[in-house]
Amino acid sequence: MRPITTTINKHLIPLANKPMIFYAIEKVVEAGVTEIAINLNPGETELQKVVGDGSRWGVKIHYYEQTGGPQGIAHVVNLAKDWAGDEPFIFYLSDNIVLSSIKPLVDRFEKEKLDCLLAFAQVPDPERFGVPQFDSAGKLIDVLEKPADPPSDYAVTGIYIYNSKFFDAFGQIEKSARGEYEISSIHSYFLKNGQSVGYEKIDGWWKDTGKPDDLLIANQMIMDKMSAEEFKNEGEIETGSRVLGKVKIGKGSKISAGTQIFGPAMIGENCTLEACRIGPHTAVSSGAEIRSAEIERSIIFENVDIDSKIKIVDSIIGRNTSIVSGHLDKPQTHKMILGDNTFIEM
Repeated sequence: MRPITTTINKHLIPLANKPMIFYAIEKVVEAGVTEIAINLNPGETELQKVVGDGSRWGVKIHYYEQTGGPQGIAHVVNLAKDWAGDEPFIFYLSDNIVLSSIKPLVDRFEKEKLDCLLAFAQVPDPERFGVPQFDSAGKLIDVLEKPADPPSDYAVTGIYIYNSKFFDAFGQIEKSARGEYEISSIHSYFLKNGQSVGYEKIDGWWKDTGKPDDLLIANQMIMDKMSAEEFKNEGEIETGSRVLGKVKIGKGSKISAGTQIFGPAMIGENCTLEACRIGPHTAVSSGAEIRSAEIERSIIFENVDIDSKIKIVDSIIGRNTSIVSGHLDKPQTHKMILGDNTFIEM
C-alpha cells in the first residue's frame, strides 16, 4: 500500500469519504457488540483521535498496543485475552469491507453453540489468504495459511467469531515458518481436536483491501450500495453546472458554473470545483480544490489541489497533494497512486 500508508494509518484511508475502520465498527455494533478493543502499532496516536471512545456509536472502545513486534494476527487476539475474558467475541480485520449485515453469522454462532464460525469468499488469488480444505464429501477438514498450491478457490475472510476456547488453542500452536502465530493454525487446531467449527460462504459482498486497486473497488461497492437518501446536497451549486445522479456535496462546498458531476459521487466539505468533470465512483475529501481536470473512479484525500487540464482515472491521491498545469493543450489520461504532500507538474 505504500506510499499511501507511509503517512496515514491504512485503516483511516477514506472510502466514500469515511475512514475505512468506521465500516467495521458499524458492522459489529449492528450485530450487537457493545465493547470493542482495537489493536494498535506502538506509538500510534492518530487512530485514537479519529475513532474516539466509541460514544458516536453508543459503545465503549478500548485500545491496546501490539507488544513484542509483529508475531501474527493470532498473537494480536491473544494479547486481548484479559480484556475478552470468558465471553464470545468477533475478531474483525478492519481493512475488510462487508456490504451486508454480519448479524446472521452471530445468530448462527449462538444458535448452534459453535466454538468458531468462519466466513469464506471465492477469490481469484486464494494463495494470498488462509484457504479452507474440504474432503471428498465437502466437509471442512483444515485451513492452510497462504498455500503455494491452494486446495480450493475460497479465502477465509477477515471476520471470525470465537468463544474463549481460542485462548486454549493459542497455547497449543507454534509459530509458522515465517515466524508468526497464524490464525489459520488456530482453525486447524480446532478442526483436528474436536471443536465445533462452522462456516458460511459470503460470495458477492466482501472485499479485502490489500492492494490499491482493492481500495478503488471497495469505494465503488460502498457507493453503489448506499441509498439515494444518503446523497444530500449541503453545498452551493451555481447555475451553469450539472449534477446528475446520486451526488453528495458537503457543507461549505461550491460547485461553479461549467462543472459537471456524474454520480454516484461524493464531494466533502469546503471543496471548490471549477470547470471540472467528476465522473462516477469518485470520492473527493474535504478541503479539495479541483479546476479543469476530469476525474473518474478515484479517491481524492483531504486538501488536494488539482489545477490542470488532465484526465485522472482509477487513482488514489494523498493528502495535501498538488497537481498543476504544465503545457498540455488536450486532456490526457493518467493513473496515479500518490502519497501525501506530493507535488506534480504536468
